[in-house]
Amino acid sequence: MQNIATESVDYIQAIFLALIQGITEFLPISSSAHLALVPLLTSWPDQGLAFDCVVHLGSLTAVVFYFRSDLARMASGFTVTLKQRSISADRDGYMAWLIGFATIPVGLFGLTFKDMIENDFRSLTVIGTTSIIFGLLLWLADTEDKNSKTESSWNLRDVMIIGVAQAIALIPGTSRSGITMTAALMMGYNRETAARFSFLLSIPVIILAGGIKIRDWIEQPDQAAGLLELLIGYGLSAISAYLCIHYFLKYLQRIGMGPFVIYRILLGAVLLWMVY
Repeated sequence: MQNIATESVDYIQAIFLALIQGITEFLPISSSAHLALVPLLTSWPDQGLAFDCVVHLGSLTAVVFYFRSDLARMASGFTVTLKQRSISADRDGYMAWLIGFATIPVGLFGLTFKDMIENDFRSLTVIGTTSIIFGLLLWLADTEDKNSKTESSWNLRDVMIIGVAQAIALIPGTSRSGITMTAALMMGYNRETAARFSFLLSIPVIILAGGIKIRDWIEQPDQAAGLLELLIGYGLSAISAYLCIHYFLKYLQRIGMGPFVIYRILLGAVLLWMVY
């Protein structure tokens, strides 16, 4: 049976949700924690799967456009590795392979525990707790004195550890970008290198998540958002995500992870206070 929404998304809701998606997708503050607050603080109807699909597409557009030069080199290098039958034949091609390998854990974990993640873990208690715990881990990782590794140091072992960490981020409140940066920092990579790899690693993950949402929408199409609201959602999600990536990388070395850690702890505390 088709699940047709009885109320439509208005343009104010579209703007608000698109900005949440665009900004929180890449900052280490957990998009699920913020999205959990929306139905509690507003009387808006569910935005529907179609809207979810277009805002994810906006985030994907932003990260692909921002790293377009890197991706072009990786694509070219990937071709070289195939021709020479060696994943290490080209450094950029090797990075493409590493990103692919690091995506495997989240794919397996997501398919295996999809129902549990969507039903059992989406509580304010879980989201608030994980926001605080993984925020403190991020702070601990950022205070290490050995964060000197750069992109030339990436290897299969390190990226698989980050891949497993990314799989853990399927638990709401953990933050995919936050936990992947935490893992990289704990292994000695500097802030910019950790952030850049986290953002590049988001590309296949957003594609996978978007593909699942598109499949669900095809199975249960909805009409919760009109064309104008969908366009607003896509455009604002793309623009806000691009600006978020740009300024985060620009000021990361200067400000560190401290402000995001404080924000996560406060956000988690608010969520737990709302429960207890």
